[in-house]
Amino acid sequence: MNTKLIAKNPTAYHNYNIEDKLEAGIVLSGTEIKSIRLGKVNLKDCYAYIKNSEVYLCGMHISPYENGNIFNKDPLRDRKLLLHKKEIYKLIGLTKQKGYVLVPICLYFKDSHVKVELGIAKGKKLYDKRQDIAKKDAQRQIAINLKNTYR
Repeated sequence: MNTKLIAKNPTAYHNYNIEDKLEAGIVLSGTEIKSIRLGKVNLKDCYAYIKNSEVYLCGMHISPYENGNIFNKDPLRDRKLLLHKKEIYKLIGLTKQKGYVLVPICLYFKDSHVKVELGIAKGKKLYDKRQDIAKKDAQRQIAINLKNTYR
């Protein structure tokens, strides 16, 4: 299958520990698809929630298509995600547990369909973020030292 990355959520791995991932389809209008093909989408402050046994994506900004005039939708509207009932019930059970949230990790084309990778995540504390930053800095320093020693 042919996949092409459209957008990533830059804060997903920084603010959350991703414990499980699943793929979901998304309900979009025609002008939104055209705008997504141009790469005008932002997942930064995006999250998913469950309402009436349906999953919605909130906060995803898709810029209005320039040639769409009356067919353009609200850029920040809630968009329905397409999942199987079994997956939705699993998500309902997990999100009722303390601290679990649904975070979109990335948006991509799978063949000609737009898909969202949802992460079942638990929020990080400030000290966890500091530890992650320290580990990344240490790994970066080790890589630089190895590179310099083999020159």
